[in-house]
Amino acid sequence: MISGITIFQGIEQVFFDAIIALIPLSIFFIIFQIRYLKLPKGHVINLFKGIIFTVAGMILFLQGVNVAFIPAGEAIGSFFSNSGYGWFLIMLGFLLGMLATYAEPSVRILCHEIEKSSSGYVPGTLILYTFTLAVGFAVALGMARIVIGFSFLPIIIIGYLTATILLQLADPDFIAIAVDSSGVATGPIAVTFLMALAVGVASGIEGSNPVIDGFGLIALIGLAPILAILTLGIYFRIRKENTS
Repeated sequence: MISGITIFQGIEQVFFDAIIALIPLSIFFIIFQIRYLKLPKGHVINLFKGIIFTVAGMILFLQGVNVAFIPAGEAIGSFFSNSGYGWFLIMLGFLLGMLATYAEPSVRILCHEIEKSSSGYVPGTLILYTFTLAVGFAVALGMARIVIGFSFLPIIIIGYLTATILLQLADPDFIAIAVDSSGVATGPIAVTFLMALAVGVASGIEGSNPVIDGFGLIALIGLAPILAILTLGIYFRIRKENTS
């Protein structure tokens, strides 16, 4: 059982980081409210209530990440790599990559906005499942890179060269979506848990360097949705041309 001391360990720094992160935005709003916006008093009160809730949410989430997500990811990765089931990490990485993306709030927001902006022409569920599968394959590839030991650089070079080609073939409406998809896929859940998992795996495999082999997974996670959304854009471009 995790003791209370462990749960709240380091929360002072988390509280400080959350305050520092939101102070500039609050000052920015206050300046605009005084000089330009002139919003009603009720709107301003609700805004600052929202800021208070945001600070509380950030503190709880970041503290949870520090005491749960990161240690759990490292422990899971170390367990499977030390137990001789390194190959299982490839399948586990695919599953965890999908689940982490499915649970990512920023991914849900992007999918909702895409469906809303396209008036339902591009279903949000289609984008969501495309996201989850793409990130799942990316994490599985990252685990395979650590377990097998092949180089990271060729994957990134080939991936971005492929993305450059797909940019010319995809529906123009999907290009901006694909670029944004990289940012939302590498959200707090993916970065904290999956990166810790990769570092834990690299730490438990003999001959692996956690710094060299453990990092780089987030770059793969950021690349995968770009390729997937652009490929989906090719499908919609063909579909549009056939119906016009």
